[in-house]
Amino acid sequence: MTDDRSDATPRAEFVMLMALLISLTALAIDTILPALPEIGRDLGVYRDNDNQLMVSLLMLGMAIGQLVYGPLSDSVGRKPAVYAGVGLFLVGCLLSFFAASFSVLLAGRLLQGAGAAGPRVVIMALVRDQYAGRAMARVMSFIMGVFIFVPAVAPSLGQGILLIAHWRAIFAFFFALAFVAVVWFAIRQPETLPPERRRSFAPGKLAAGFREVCTTPVALGYTLAAGLVFGSFIGYLNSAQQIFQIQYGLGSMFPLYFAVVALAIGCASIVNTKLVMRYGMRVLADRSALALAGLSAVFYTAAALSDGHPPLWSVMTYMLPAFFCIGILFGNLNASAMEPLGHIAGIGAAVVGSLSSLLSVALGTVIGQAYDGTVLPLVGGFGLLAALAVAVMRQTETARAK
Repeated sequence: MTDDRSDATPRAEFVMLMALLISLTALAIDTILPALPEIGRDLGVYRDNDNQLMVSLLMLGMAIGQLVYGPLSDSVGRKPAVYAGVGLFLVGCLLSFFAASFSVLLAGRLLQGAGAAGPRVVIMALVRDQYAGRAMARVMSFIMGVFIFVPAVAPSLGQGILLIAHWRAIFAFFFALAFVAVVWFAIRQPETLPPERRRSFAPGKLAAGFREVCTTPVALGYTLAAGLVFGSFIGYLNSAQQIFQIQYGLGSMFPLYFAVVALAIGCASIVNTKLVMRYGMRVLADRSALALAGLSAVFYTAAALSDGHPPLWSVMTYMLPAFFCIGILFGNLNASAMEPLGHIAGIGAAVVGSLSSLLSVALGTVIGQAYDGTVLPLVGGFGLLAALAVAVMRQTETARAK
């Protein structure tokens, strides 16, 4: 299906609006990264690795929340589901802003993640409502391309806020931006799910959606592959601040290096919008995961020879092509998982997103908590999970061919 309705949001505006809404998650993660040590000190956290829970809890909330918004959007429409998600995100921002203890702040982060899951799920369904096949992958890549540039500036925003205000002001910024985004969405985005196509909200339908995803080899295979790849990315998010600011002593320069890595992902997503129309999403995903696994194996060996502390220039030389591969993988794996689920787009997006996120949070937390002052846990995690993703994708394609 293509977007040919006279009342539809113009494609460029649609991409920007969807990118802003889905960026709430990236902003909520990356903007606070420079503030993690300060937040931890203020709230009585004594173990540096425990600060990573501010990232992991948000991702966990998102993984759990996705199960609700898909069925909800199929029942009441896409727009009310987005309103519910952004509303919960706003509540989480307020709880974090007023938190007097680390546990209360983590509760706020959990709510922020559960709220941000709404736009994440419904945007996938919105795109699937209007596009299919390679066109869907192309639009998703445009959205992800714009979205992924957010991490390039988010840590700098956080660093800038810290220079002029308390870390709590970061959560006030989240609140204001989410409010603007939901107002824009309410005014400009039409409903894409007409009443005659809506389904009643019932737990049994969610269970049926789980069964369909789990018994559809293509959907399940690419969902697992997405979880594996995203797991390595969450491992990076968990440990990036410690690697750049502590291990390599970059201090306030951390946002710059983080931005360069994020731009590599963004550039890959933009490039993917061209490549996917020529080669197809599954071929690109396979080749990119294979390249990531091989590159990580080589660099792990080199890093081990330096006792896990190779020169910073070599780390960046590894990360740029590695994250370029990840940028290619993001849109293609999600689009591949959703392709056979058009008839249950809302529930399908919820199940795909939740399963892949739960897997990635578990794997990313393990990688982050394994941080020992060296880059070896991160690089090893990248290589191992990419290799497993290749194996899963190839097994999936073998099953498809039978």
